[in-house]
Amino acid sequence: MEDQGCPRCKTTKYRNPSLKLMVNVCGHALCESCVDLLFLKGSGSCPECKVPLRRSNFRVQLFEDATVEKEIDIRKRVLKDFNKKEEDFATLREYNDYLEEIETIIFNLVNNIDVVGTNKKIEQYKKDNKEIIMKNKAKIGREELELEEILEIEKQMEELRKAEMLKVEEEAKKQKIREKEALIDELMFADGDAKEILNTFAQTVANKKEEVVPVVPKVTQFSTGVKFTRGSGQKQIPLIEEGPLYKYEPQAIPDRVGPDPPSVQEIVNNGYLRHVRAETETEKAGGYSSTLPCLRALQDALSGLYHAS
Repeated sequence: MEDQGCPRCKTTKYRNPSLKLMVNVCGHALCESCVDLLFLKGSGSCPECKVPLRRSNFRVQLFEDATVEKEIDIRKRVLKDFNKKEEDFATLREYNDYLEEIETIIFNLVNNIDVVGTNKKIEQYKKDNKEIIMKNKAKIGREELELEEILEIEKQMEELRKAEMLKVEEEAKKQKIREKEALIDELMFADGDAKEILNTFAQTVANKKEEVVPVVPKVTQFSTGVKFTRGSGQKQIPLIEEGPLYKYEPQAIPDRVGPDPPSVQEIVNNGYLRHVRAETETEKAGGYSSTLPCLRALQDALSGLYHAS
């Protein structure tokens, strides 16, 4: 419960269920009231680690562990500059070394290991790769715009499809009403047998139900332009019944000398379990029994007496 509380005012979610915790780049959580009080002028320092912070950089805490929030912020900040792609390297090994270097930098910043040296390393990298960083940022911006356009088009197509479906359903309802009205008129004014008329109507409705209308699969595409069809080609896998998938066969023990290991019933009856810790309720629920480790220990103790011809 202490993890779900503000370290400054000591308010917890148990006392205040509507408590909203907020975090910044340092990873230490504060409640919204303390943030408004401490950062009234827009900037201030963290009461835990005294790191200078800005009010605008606080956000609602999503995870219970504040370290996770800190890592997320640091990872976003680092990856804004370390944005090279695999095609920017001559070999795959160089690219993997680059990714490992990124993870090392993030690990050091999250765990406060050589923070000054790590920040100097980041600044030096930004100076040495300024052009590539700007180029990749522009490329990422274009890709995000293209993705947003594709998602917007897909949303519009989805709305058109829903409107078409509603139109088809409305037309089907109107058709049913027209068929019922036609049936009533025929029953009222026709000279034929009413039973035959009803049978003919029922047969006509059954034939219409049997007519399968082909559904056009919904086609969309990834941001890379590769088209895919949702639900297309998904056929039901036939169930092949070939008996049980697994059949237990007891372990074959070779010819041996010496006593046989006791059975499970003998272990229970002869007091072997007095020297074995009893299983808990949680372990029982998982299928664990104290008889199992006892039996294995006895088998291991007697295994030296086994002799294979």
